[in-house]
Amino acid sequence: MAKSANEPRWEEVVERLVSERGESLTRYAYLVSGNSDDASDLVQDALVKTFGRLRNGFTIASAEAYVRRAILNTYLDSGRRISRWRAIAHLQARPEFDESKATETEERLDLLSQLARLSPRERACIVLRYYEDLKVDDIAEWLAISPGAVKRYLSDGLSKMAISLTNSGEADRA
Repeated sequence: MAKSANEPRWEEVVERLVSERGESLTRYAYLVSGNSDDASDLVQDALVKTFGRLRNGFTIASAEAYVRRAILNTYLDSGRRISRWRAIAHLQARPEFDESKATETEERLDLLSQLARLSPRERACIVLRYYEDLKVDDIAEWLAISPGAVKRYLSDGLSKMAISLTNSGEADRA
């Protein structure tokens, strides 16, 4: 195909198209997709599809028509891909059975049994600190004891639980 001397090069056509009609193309893509992020992506994809191969001989008007058609086709193609995926998504492999929750239950029961071994003040301090997420001063005010006593109960209770859980873990391995 012979190129005439006054015909604009494709780079110039793209540059002018984006500067003069870019906002209009983006608005069109927004109306098609309903999302501004998708609209920008659609315009970029359409420009690449239209000018991906060296194409000369376009005027601004004909290039805009090609890009608008590419925007619509790209949007429709993505919709087809999504609907196809939805049709086969149920075919994904899933395990025949779920993993047992027994270990989580055992850990929870172990924690409850460890809490039962603590003194009432130690247990109260640990529950208020780690379950209710209270600060030491708030626990002291709640239990009407000094913050130092709360720290001591927390330390003693956590030490007892750590020793007990460690010992029971070693007993399980033996």
